[in-house]
Amino acid sequence: MLPHTTPIELPRLLLPEAPTMPVPTLELPTPLIPSYTPLVAPPSDLRAPPGVKGGVNTDTPPKLTPKTPGINKIIIPNSNIEIPVPSNDILITAGTTATVSVAATLTATAVFKRLVSVFKPIIKQLWKQITKKKQSSDFSYWSGRLGYLQHHTQD
Repeated sequence: MLPHTTPIELPRLLLPEAPTMPVPTLELPTPLIPSYTPLVAPPSDLRAPPGVKGGVNTDTPPKLTPKTPGINKIIIPNSNIEIPVPSNDILITAGTTATVSVAATLTATAVFKRLVSVFKPIIKQLWKQITKKKQSSDFSYWSGRLGYLQHHTQD
């Protein structure tokens, strides 16, 4: 340290003690348990008890598979897996629609690109002519206005 200098005194900041806070207590949640009244359904092979007459159905109903119109099923060989396939009419209609929409999109794109390349120079030339006329008309308007103001404010 140099003999003529005094050390720098930094200010001290006295902070109060942190307040004591109680520990939070959380109660355990109580779940709402669902309840229901059971539905009693008779079994599918229900028969009348012995000694009761009438209403006994001994025939088992045949399993019916619903036939969906327009859907054919193909069975994969060496397995029992059936795959539903649309009928020929539906496949032809879908294929034709897809082909026509793709062809129309490609044609419209080509026509639009050609029209842009044809009209772009024409539009540029028209734009130049319009802006040129506008600039000359703006100039003549302001030059006439300036002459009018100079003539009438010479008092």
